[in-house]
Formats: sequence, structure tokens, C-alpha cells
Amino acid sequence: MTARVLCFGDSNTWGYIPGNYPSRMDFGTRWPGVMARLSGFHPVEAGLCGRTAWFDDPRVPGRNGLAALPGILDEAGYPDLAVVMLGTNDCKACYRATPDLIGDGLERCLDLIQERVPAPGILLVSPVFLGEDVWLPENDPEFSPESVALSRKLPETYRAIAERRGHRFLAASDYTAPEAGDEEHLDPAGHLRLGEAISRELKLMLSEIRKV
Repeated sequence: MTARVLCFGDSNTWGYIPGNYPSRMDFGTRWPGVMARLSGFHPVEAGLCGRTAWFDDPRVPGRNGLAALPGILDEAGYPDLAVVMLGTNDCKACYRATPDLIGDGLERCLDLIQERVPAPGILLVSPVFLGEDVWLPENDPEFSPESVALSRKLPETYRAIAERRGHRFLAASDYTAPEAGDEEHLDPAGHLRLGEAISRELKLMLSEIRKV
């Protein structure tokens, strides 16, 4: 039976085309589709532009990941594996977040997911780093220079969470970076590299789970 993988994330899971919202990359280009092609697994896509781990966007409703999760999980049922990649939008200046505060929200999400997916079947992915000029008016002024620094602290926080909880960890920033003219979102080559890395991890995870 084909393994089902919940892909829970934000615009870089949804497949946002840099500079062209609300256009979306086709399935085969965005990383869940790349992962499906390389692994043979079936992705249950749950990406949304602007999604945070647990903050409410003051301007756009429905972006709180923790609030959305119960419905997403009811729809997904009991996936074999899960990939969680959130945190970019939590770095926006309006939330005044710290790595630990973002991590707290992320753990609340992981608690819910773990009711459906065993801890070894969850891959926690820290997002790509924000570009140095992402906060400029022509890019995304919801961010700030402090947001850029904050995004670079997330891998350490996420790794510690994954190790403590028994999840696998992957830093997207080790494999790819945002598109140069956008400084926030992945281009097709970035999705390919990320999908390749996630596919390798998931295949290892499933192999280890099935040995138990």
C-alpha cells in the first residue's frame, strides 16, 4: 500500500510562484509533487499562503496553523508520515516573536499531529532563511531586518524540539534558498532540491518504522 504523507506548511508548501500571487506552481513542480515522484508516496497537501504556527494574522483570517489543524487532520485521517514546515510567517515583525515562542506554537501543532502519526513518522523541517532584503518595500515589508536574523535561529530551535520529541529533523536552508528577486519563496529549482531532500528522509523513516 502506498504510504500517505501529510504535508503541512505555508506558501512554500502550497507552491507560491514568486512575485505572482495567487498563481501556483503545478503539482509536479512544487516539492510535495517532487517528493511523490521520487518516493512513490502519496502527499496529502495542506499548505496555505501566510500560515503561521499559531499566531492570528491581524489582517487575513484563517492563517493560524494550530487552529486549522483539527479540521486538516479530520480530513487527512491517519497518514503514515507527516512533514511539518512552518515558521517563516511567524517571523513577521507584527508578532514580535522569539525562536522559543515560535517553537512553543510548533510543539502545540506537533502534539495534535502526533495523535495521528507516531513520533518517528514526523519530519520537522525548519524553513529556508529569509533574504537579507526581504523587508524592503518592493519585497515584503511585513518583515524587518530582525525577521531575517530570527529566521536564521530557527534550525537550532527546531532541531532541539525534534530530538526531544523523537521526530526526524531537516533544515531546508541546508539544501536551498529563496528566489533572489523575492527573498522569501522558492523557485522551481528550489522546490526540486527540497523535494529531493525530503524524499530521501521519508524513505529512510518509513524503512526504519517498518523494521520495528
